[in-house]
Amino acid sequence: MKTAILPNLTKENAQQATEAVIRQLRDIGAQVFMDRAMRDAFGTLGVSFCDDFTRMIDGCDIVIAVGGDGTIIHAAKHAASAGKPILGINAGRLGFVAGLEADELAQLKNLPGGNYRIEERMMLEASLKSDLYKTPHYALNDAVVSRGSRTKILDFKVSYNDQDICDYRADGLIVATPTGSTAYSLSAGGPVIDPSMQCIILTPICPHSLVTRPVVFGEASRLRIQTTSHYHDDIFLTLDGESFLKIPDGECIEFKKSRLSVQMVNLKQRTFYEVVNEKLSERRA
Repeated sequence: MKTAILPNLTKENAQQATEAVIRQLRDIGAQVFMDRAMRDAFGTLGVSFCDDFTRMIDGCDIVIAVGGDGTIIHAAKHAASAGKPILGINAGRLGFVAGLEADELAQLKNLPGGNYRIEERMMLEASLKSDLYKTPHYALNDAVVSRGSRTKILDFKVSYNDQDICDYRADGLIVATPTGSTAYSLSAGGPVIDPSMQCIILTPICPHSLVTRPVVFGEASRLRIQTTSHYHDDIFLTLDGESFLKIPDGECIEFKKSRLSVQMVNLKQRTFYEVVNEKLSERRA
């Protein structure tokens, strides 16, 4: 079994956790590959270092990301592009999309025999009218259209399958997948959706209305959001909190289900609702 490990060493416990992962994998006879930039940190642990990141991902059987949710989501996009499953190991805080905690690495012994479940996670595709909707941008959690640092409110016009359906005045709009329903969308009042479902969630951020509510659309939906600022504010499209695109006033952005999907490895055979209760319980606050 060939494994590609993608750690985020800016996390406090990531170095120690990654070393433990490497040792566990070598104990079960797995080959371990890492990017050449990791040579100084892990050069004495029997790892094979690769000059070509894309070839490393294409040639592995499974991708393992060590870090927080952002690290795992970033790695998941690379895994999805190559059609590879991904296992996230939490070395951050919440670790909602992680499959294992750092003290559960003994579970890695189940990888070679396939003693795990694959969970298919839907991704979003966003594209801009100014690009004639030809350049896709991808998100596993969510895409957020919002204002810059100034405090002026934005106007949004939303269409569903080419039919205008509603207008919003708000600080922003969140377009989320079921995986992202427990992230920013939840904080803004959106519903919790089982990640095995296929749907698109539209959640307004601080809407200037007493009756505005989040809306859930089917997987075949195509949403277009036109954003206008009457005060020449900056407007941004943010994808999974890591990619930022400054968009012009009046730009129209299309959102739909992506052809790509993420294959999440579940080694612990736990249900989504068990994870929700553990990660989001008030007792953990």
